[in-house]
Amino acid sequence: MISVGIIGGTGYTGKYLVQFCSGHPFVEEMYIYANGTSGQTMHQVFPEFEGVYSNSVIKSIENLSYEHDMYFVALPHGKALDVVPILLQKGKSVIDLSGDFRLDDESQYIKWYDYKHTSADLLSKKHYGLADVCSSESSTFVSNPGCYPTAALLSLLPLTGKYNYLINDINISAYSGASGAGKSLKQHLLLSELHDNVQAYNVCTHRHQPEIYQEIVKSGFSGSFNFVTHLLPISTGIYSTAIVNLSEKIEPSVIHQLYKEFYENKHFVRLRSVPPQLKWTVGTNYCDLNVVAQERTIVITSVIDNLIKGASGQAVQNMNQMFGWDEWLGIVNNYEFQKESISLI
Repeated sequence: MISVGIIGGTGYTGKYLVQFCSGHPFVEEMYIYANGTSGQTMHQVFPEFEGVYSNSVIKSIENLSYEHDMYFVALPHGKALDVVPILLQKGKSVIDLSGDFRLDDESQYIKWYDYKHTSADLLSKKHYGLADVCSSESSTFVSNPGCYPTAALLSLLPLTGKYNYLINDINISAYSGASGAGKSLKQHLLLSELHDNVQAYNVCTHRHQPEIYQEIVKSGFSGSFNFVTHLLPISTGIYSTAIVNLSEKIEPSVIHQLYKEFYENKHFVRLRSVPPQLKWTVGTNYCDLNVVAQERTIVITSVIDNLIKGASGQAVQNMNQMFGWDEWLGIVNNYEFQKESISLI
């Protein structure tokens, strides 16, 4: 049994961390820390928690206790730098949900995040927690992947790892709900701006672009990469379409078998015989994938819940791996996984 501290527990990702940890059989204590809402209870911040977490009083981050075994840091980008180094120095297990430690090269933070990294020595010490590809077992410091990178990398890594020498270029068109921008007020996220509307944003300049590129390069990719993001008039979900152009044809049956073997026994990745729908994964920790191979082009569609698989659900999955527990604990309760074999077409 462990004690968990959730730092930044009143944002969207913090809300799900509270929900998952409260139902986790091995989490004995849970403490919530946040600035601006300290002294309030969770149900005052999230009324849907009335009668569930009514006695959970939010503590200020300035009064953070260092007595917990596990810490989730769900702070805005740049703010985790004030907390994570101290926790690691005290020998604590940490999962950071911000982008502050995802990139390996400190110079990239000036370009993509507009700040100078103050703990560059920790960049090489983190484990990049793409839980369905590289287990966090035995890790003590995990940098949780971003939402777009989770959807993109799960769709690409089987291919880039095996056939990187045949890939000319990768082009991703990805769509997200408004919750990906957090709770702060922004004009373009107002209902009157979002409703009946779709818009591209941060075209080829999104800060998740270098994160995706970094990881596919590690798998052997050396071609051209483009990444375009769009905002949907919905709250939750990510729909990603990756178009991969090859120098020569690979038989569809070979590609389908590659993905089937790569994700065999991976509880939270489901291969679909048709392009997945967003609603199939919203509210879950699943990533649904579909692969279509035609001549020298491969199209992979992937869908996830940006707040769960793209953030808090994957974070708890990483915690389970770190402590050697079944990876679905707390995320899916009272459920026995039956890995269904779904044929690809």
